[in-house]
This record gives sequence, C-alpha cells and structure tokens, in this order.
Amino acid sequence: MTTNEQVIRALYEAAEVQDVKKFVSLFADDGYFYDVSAGQKYRGDEIGVTVEIYATAFPDMHRELDQFYVRGDVVVVELSLNGTHRGPLKLPAGTIPATGKEIHAPCCDVFHLKDGKVQSFHCYTAATILLGQLGVLPNLEAAFKRS
Repeated sequence: MTTNEQVIRALYEAAEVQDVKKFVSLFADDGYFYDVSAGQKYRGDEIGVTVEIYATAFPDMHRELDQFYVRGDVVVVELSLNGTHRGPLKLPAGTIPATGKEIHAPCCDVFHLKDGKVQSFHCYTAATILLGQLGVLPNLEAAFKRS
C-alpha cells in the first residue's frame, strides 16, 4: 500500500467516525473538497461541513470502499455510500427532511495529493440514484423544504 493510499484510507476512516478535525487536517492548506453532484466546493475548515452534513442526514453512514487505483499523486476510489436517512439532508437547493429510507449510492472519488496532503478531492456521487432511493426523485421540487 502506498503512502498516498494510506492517507486516503485515513481520510475515509476520519469520515466514518465523524472526526471532522482529523478529516480537515489531511488536506493541504490550499486544498479543497468539491461535491460535484451538489455543485459545491469547500475550502479550509468548511471542508469538514461535508462530514457533518452526511453524519446528520445518515447517522449510520458507512462508506464501502470497493477499489483503489493509485498512480503517483492521484488516487481514485470506487465506493458506495450506505446509510439510513434519519435526519435533514442539506443541499444547495434546499433541505430534504428525513425519509427513513436506506441508501446504497455508488460514488467515485478522485484525489490529488502533494507531499502527503490532499490538494483536491472531487466526489462524484450518483445523485440521481441516491435521490431515487430516498423516494424524492419523482417530485424533486416538492421534496425540498425551503429555509
């Protein structure tokens, strides 16, 4: 296992146990997290918000890591996001109240590292599958509770 793979595995472990401080510490000072399906980019301490959003919506969230592909400072991970929707899911378009439904959403994460720190993390969650599993896809506009 390469050092870069170890860093990424530590990142996932921090997310699993909801250790926001550790999660953020694995990023370079100028690093960022890009939630592609939500169209949202996070920098600095805001990077930890992503862990909090999913921990609130899916308190039992588990990331099933299927495949790692490592080439130098690039790590690509195929995984699935699994959990039960028991809390509000905050998205840029609004908030989806808890549905009580389970998700098993495919995801692909692409990391660029430099000197053992994450420079960029692009998360490609299959949002349509996730929203379909929550039962909100047929009436997406009605699913969002406006703040």
